[in-house]
Amino acid sequence: MTIGGSIALLIIGAILAYAVDYEFSGVDIRLVGVILMIGGLIGLVIGVIRIVSARRAIERRPPPQHVREEYYDEYETRRRPY
Repeated sequence: MTIGGSIALLIIGAILAYAVDYEFSGVDIRLVGVILMIGGLIGLVIGVIRIVSARRAIERRPPPQHVREEYYDEYETRRRPY
């Protein structure tokens, strides 16, 4: 779950828990909102941990080796007598 999805779950859960005053038979809207907020919070924590661990892995890599590029003049290579 991405960080944006987690924030969306938090917002939807907060709206259901605190702003909606509608009742279904057999469904507690406030409980559904709290469950969504808990899921969003867990997803947000996991997303942040994944980002931090990925940054640490990138920092541990050695710097890339320098690349040496050589270009040959095609005209000069054809004129060489062998």
